Amino acid sequence: MHKPPIKPAPKARIGLYSIGLEAYWSQFPGLRERLAGYGKFLESRISAHCDVYNFGIVDNEAKGREAGEWFNHHHVDLIFCHSATYCTSSAILPIHQICSKPVIVLNLQPAARIDYDRTTTGEWLAHCGACPVPEISNAFNRAGIAFRVVNGLLGLTETPAASLANEQTAERAEAIRAWKEIEEWIEAAAAVRTLRQSRFGFLGNTYSGMLDMYSDFTMLQAQLGIHIEILEMCDLDRLLRTVTDQEIEEKLKETKNMFAIGGDASSDPIAQMPTEEQLYWSCKVAAAQEKLVREYRLDALAYYYHGAPGGEYEMLQSGFILGHSLLTARGIPCAGEGDLKTAAAMKICDTLGKGGSFSEIVVVDYEDQTIVLGHDGPFHAAISDDKPILRGMGLYHGKQGAGISVEAKVRSGPVTTLNVTQTGDGRLKLIISEGESTNGPIMRIGNTQTPVRFRSEPDAYMESWFKEAPTHHCALSAGHNARLFQKVGELLNCRHVTL
Repeated sequence: MHKPPIKPAPKARIGLYSIGLEAYWSQFPGLRERLAGYGKFLESRISAHCDVYNFGIVDNEAKGREAGEWFNHHHVDLIFCHSATYCTSSAILPIHQICSKPVIVLNLQPAARIDYDRTTTGEWLAHCGACPVPEISNAFNRAGIAFRVVNGLLGLTETPAASLANEQTAERAEAIRAWKEIEEWIEAAAAVRTLRQSRFGFLGNTYSGMLDMYSDFTMLQAQLGIHIEILEMCDLDRLLRTVTDQEIEEKLKETKNMFAIGGDASSDPIAQMPTEEQLYWSCKVAAAQEKLVREYRLDALAYYYHGAPGGEYEMLQSGFILGHSLLTARGIPCAGEGDLKTAAAMKICDTLGKGGSFSEIVVVDYEDQTIVLGHDGPFHAAISDDKPILRGMGLYHGKQGAGISVEAKVRSGPVTTLNVTQTGDGRLKLIISEGESTNGPIMRIGNTQTPVRFRSEPDAYMESWFKEAPTHHCALSAGHNARLFQKVGELLNCRHVTL
């Protein structure tokens, strides 16, 4: 069994309110209470995924201002506006002028069909949630307030006593689809909250010459909300000197539980069975890496250091890959070559429970029509098709030193890549691609590799991908997650494109 996360992610804080017209309450007794009941149903169901702050019914401009201040007080990440019946937009606009958090309008009708023969005006008003949505949309647009609308059915399992229609709609496709959308917005809000509370370590430097990965730390904090803690190799070296034999033994047990110890690779003379000395050293470094994460309260890490040939820090970095893979498996994504933007992509994927393994293009297989994605760095064991294999590397290609590396493949099935890049105007952009991980062959060279078949043939796919000017690394996640990643982009106010 894998160990629990070092730092569990916080829940999203979701604001909720329902709308109605104050004049209706005296005209149609019981209507307000019925609509409040629908709001309570929403609160109950949403609270399974997050912390909910339900203001109740907003039915005039004064209530709207009160609600805006209330949502600010509770520091919500996202607000759901439940369009329960008609309401003037003048009551709703102040909420979002006061509280600037993103807003999703829930146009969820209680019944699939009203009882036309028996329906009264009061009954109809309990079903006319779509009526004010165009007016609300126009007001938001003219006020410069971004919004999205979820349409569908409420999804009740029982019909309220006051209703003349059948409101048991939980099994209907329109309810299932709407609730999937709602849950995705909640997940995305949790990912953004986590990101904005995260401390990213930057250990060492960026691989020299990789211009796509150079980024302004202030720009990253401004757009993502992350704090970047600049770390030195001497910080890690200091902690390495405190590692005990017992801590090394514990890391060795953790390693053998998570990884298979590979033998010599028949095809590549530099990929051999790890020696006892390499395992011992990597486990000692791994113990120091965990101490570093705990001392600096890190949520993610970007790292790279080559060190002087034969120097102590070259030896120290030679043990990095094992420990960073162990940390990645425990909710602390680690991105090699100093790539902070891909560390952010990995953190988004990991927070959403989708993995997120450090990858780049390895090679194209035109016979299988796949693109192999992988790297010589950390791997996310939670999405592996089998136990990842540890191999002893005679050298790290393109880098100094030698040591243990990970050979692994993301499990077969749906996958999604998430690339966080930076455009010429200094803005971050998400590039998203869905595909299928296949059971095609991989090289036995001590690197992570996953053959992925995208929705267009390799050359066409690469043409569209390269046109978006990506960073050359990406996070490879399990599942088809494009809609989810798009929502994260929306909540971050970050441009995004899905290939």
